[in-house]
Amino acid sequence: MCLPRHSDCSGGSAHQTNVTAKHNWIQFKPSEKADFPGIVHLVKQASTFPCATPVVALSFTILFYIPLIPASLLLNNSVICAQPHQTQTNDCLSKRRRNERDQTAEVRNHKRHSEKKDGKDVKLIEIFGLQDAFRKLDVEERGYIDEATAIKATQQSEHQPYDAVRQALRQVELDSSRRVELEDYVDLIAKVRGSSSAPSPQRVVSSGARPGAGSAGNGMPSPSHASKGSIGGGSHGKIQVQGSSANVTHTINEDERTEFTRHINAVLAGDADIDHLLPFPTDTFQMFDECKDGLVLAKLINDSVPDTIDERVINKPGKKIKTLNAFHMTENNNIVINSAKGIGCSVVNIGSQDIIEVREHLILGLIWQIIRRGLLGKIDIKLHPELYRLLEDDETLEQFLRLPPEQILLRWFNYHLKNAGWNRRVANFSGDVKDGENYTVLLSQLSPENCTRAPLQTRDLLARAEQVLQNADKLNCRKFLTPKSLVAGNPKLNLAFVANLFNTHPGLDPITEEDKLEIEDFDAEGEREARVFTLWLNSLDVQPAVNSLFDDLRDGTILLQAYDKVIPGTVNWRHVNKAPASGAEMMRFKAVENTNYVVELGKQIRFSLVGIQGADITDGQRTLTLGLVWQLMRRDITNTLAALAQRLGKREITDPDMIKWANDMSRKGGKSSQIRSFKDQTIGTGVFLLDVLNGMKSSYVDYDLVTPGKTDEDAYANAKLSISIARKMGATIWLVPEDICAVRSRLVTTFIGSLMATSLTLQ
Repeated sequence: MCLPRHSDCSGGSAHQTNVTAKHNWIQFKPSEKADFPGIVHLVKQASTFPCATPVVALSFTILFYIPLIPASLLLNNSVICAQPHQTQTNDCLSKRRRNERDQTAEVRNHKRHSEKKDGKDVKLIEIFGLQDAFRKLDVEERGYIDEATAIKATQQSEHQPYDAVRQALRQVELDSSRRVELEDYVDLIAKVRGSSSAPSPQRVVSSGARPGAGSAGNGMPSPSHASKGSIGGGSHGKIQVQGSSANVTHTINEDERTEFTRHINAVLAGDADIDHLLPFPTDTFQMFDECKDGLVLAKLINDSVPDTIDERVINKPGKKIKTLNAFHMTENNNIVINSAKGIGCSVVNIGSQDIIEVREHLILGLIWQIIRRGLLGKIDIKLHPELYRLLEDDETLEQFLRLPPEQILLRWFNYHLKNAGWNRRVANFSGDVKDGENYTVLLSQLSPENCTRAPLQTRDLLARAEQVLQNADKLNCRKFLTPKSLVAGNPKLNLAFVANLFNTHPGLDPITEEDKLEIEDFDAEGEREARVFTLWLNSLDVQPAVNSLFDDLRDGTILLQAYDKVIPGTVNWRHVNKAPASGAEMMRFKAVENTNYVVELGKQIRFSLVGIQGADITDGQRTLTLGLVWQLMRRDITNTLAALAQRLGKREITDPDMIKWANDMSRKGGKSSQIRSFKDQTIGTGVFLLDVLNGMKSSYVDYDLVTPGKTDEDAYANAKLSISIARKMGATIWLVPEDICAVRSRLVTTFIGSLMATSLTLQ
């Protein structure tokens, strides 16, 4: 028998699909037993019938699969049409009957060619079971379920591992909403059963299968050739995932995936919003899937750097929002990406859509940067004044604080090795630690009563590594490393292990009152602005990355890179002295030549540089350096606003233009707050910035959360709220709430400038 598809009837359900008027015939032999993939094809075709919901379409298909029943018995108003319209329905029925009558001979002559995969022959009665199972999963009768529900249900019913079901779902053609409808669910079950005889992706990894081995022999692509984000072959703890195109693959480290998942499980346990999801399995890709809505990543950022994100702004499932859709997820991931920028993570190659599409290698890289920021952010002399003990002979505190956190960690490691009388030293977190000897001595020095040097007597490196980690466990510091990753010398995991060890057991004697005075008297001029300018310069992807602003700008090369990024073609690189390839400091006269060129270029583009010379930058003069960098950042802002300036008939946007725009936005939202300059002290309450955001998009500001900002606590809460809302809109915000409360005018200018740029994308 043959079943025709039509497109000549309207008035059906929301699940109706538009097709061409041409008949596409589904062929089958009514009396034969149906193979499962063939039924899936039939269900998909039947679901495109006009006026048919997926459930009715499936019932329709099943009934026609039984020995021949006249179609006229089924094509009636009460069975087929979910939303009957008498005229259209009668017309639809008459057309179907004409087609049935005209094609009777052809219908009876067609037979469906049975196709079998892996010997999986499913009796027709199982279709009824799947239909019933789907109804039970679709408790709200929406006609669809989400991916997570589909995966979990299929795991339980088919007894397959998470990654195998996830892989199969990637092969199902879902629409852009990623909703799993009835026919998609049936397709998923078919693909899982069809591939059940093949090795699961995780087994492929552990067996060291060669990537690119082609088909798995079951009709599905092999894991290494699956669609985007699927898991491929790998060896030695490496897993290959496919990129955004068929010819691109990425490799992620299995140990890193495991340890970072464990970290997330530990630090987010008990969270009111996501505790029901925890713990994530450490041996599957479920954690990546759970990151897609932005909640897990936002929580992780707040764990690493508390108060970065105002969680009242995050879209969460609840009373107001039953289920997060793609728009809600995009807003959440805007917050994640822009907040990650704000704490110093490099997010040059990742956007909100990458997280929603679950690009595993990008998500893992972002997770590492967030974890790293949290671990290294605590290596601060304000939090640990005893770091003063690590200063070497003739080294000043200012020189010590120029060191990157990784170098301070190595300094701390070697300090304890020296005090232990050990003759070795470490210069990295890979080759110098992977034999476990230096770790053994370090742990023994930190806690001699709990940790002995017995592992030094063990010859087998893996056995020694296990003994080292058992010692660390006695200090509650067995984290981030396994014996395998320790011996492999994984630099990320070893860095995380040492940083966690320092944060919990620094093992440094308290400093004297005299030393405390020196630390307190340390010149912190421009520290707040320096932090913001450092983040901004790093966002330009300058090389090497800026760690200590005033020290790293001394030779002029980073400033010249910034010039070339902000105003392309400005720099003639033949006039620039390059830094020594050895990494040594540039000779002073060459550095001054570069910084003189920096000042000369600034004057050419009309920067105000009265009284500043190149030598001032080379000598690290803070005020003058900050003044130059601010003007460069300000130019970057005005360049971004060039389209708006052109619309206003101006060459560039000035501060008065920005102030007028902000006041206009406040009025547009029905508010009366106004400012006269970026130094206006009313900005410190945070209310004005919220009024500006409300004028940009009223639905974003919940005034039930806004206070008058009269107290320091209320003003801080308002400022934090305004930053998170701005990031939710997609604005790049560098400052922190304290900058708003203190009305740091330059930084407030960057905030308003970013809002102006964002407003162009919202229009």
